[in-house]
Amino acid sequence: MTATETAPGPERATLDKAASENFPVAPFFLPRAWRDDLMAVYGFARLVDDIGDGDLAPGGADARLLGVSPAEAEDRLVLLDAYEADLRRVFDGTPRHPLLRRLQPTVRRRSLTPEPFLGLIAANRQDQLVTRYETYDDLLAYCALSANPVGRLVLAVTGTSTPERIRLSDAICTALQIVEHLQDVAEDLDRDRIYLPAEDMKRFHVQETDLGAKTAGASVRALVAYEAQRARDLLNEGAPLVGSVHGRLKLLLAGFVAGGRAAIRAIAAAEYDVLPGPPRPGKVQLLREAGVILRGEG
Repeated sequence: MTATETAPGPERATLDKAASENFPVAPFFLPRAWRDDLMAVYGFARLVDDIGDGDLAPGGADARLLGVSPAEAEDRLVLLDAYEADLRRVFDGTPRHPLLRRLQPTVRRRSLTPEPFLGLIAANRQDQLVTRYETYDDLLAYCALSANPVGRLVLAVTGTSTPERIRLSDAICTALQIVEHLQDVAEDLDRDRIYLPAEDMKRFHVQETDLGAKTAGASVRALVAYEAQRARDLLNEGAPLVGSVHGRLKLLLAGFVAGGRAAIRAIAAAEYDVLPGPPRPGKVQLLREAGVILRGEG
């Protein structure tokens, strides 16, 4: 019986979302101890994103578990503040939410620090306050909160953190975040969020209204191609991380890089028209990319 099968109510509902993520969260080939700890980290990260996106399960169970009154249960900033307070109990007390109680043994076993968890909360808090990014550097600063902590936590859980691996991991995670933004331009616009830098939109003569079209015009396609190349360059910069580790962790990290490259190929195959829906790579393409990486050819 798996950890998700034994989890109650809202905890299980959150953990079950791992099956639909773009990348495998805790694949079967990893050691059981790693899988359990990665699932605990995933539970934290998934719930904070659900709070930030307004995607909590109906009924208000998560708000009640965090001690938020029904009157404030729809206020995302209040929920994020309560989640942060409960996170701090992971390190110096007993948290209220079962996902954070699940996380506590992982934090102690792996000597994890609060910083990456706080970064993910800060990113979701920023999503409530900032919906446009003027420059690419502004977007990179957001990715440092929203994406890079995940890679750092994977390295910490697996006991493989070094300054150079963290630098390479940050490049990969930022690239994956940019790719996700490119796939989800239309969905993000529905949430009144645009993660394409305004300076780049201006450069390619793209207006916000162009992003709401059913299909992309030439200017939007050129902009998406430009940002996709940036993501490709970051993936190439971070790819040596795969060769710096061994065994099953190497397979996991190769899967992350391969997923990013395959997604970029899918975007290119759609001729950079991401507006009808997210271009997704097939499994064959993903396996092909992983094979190239594991053979050390890319």
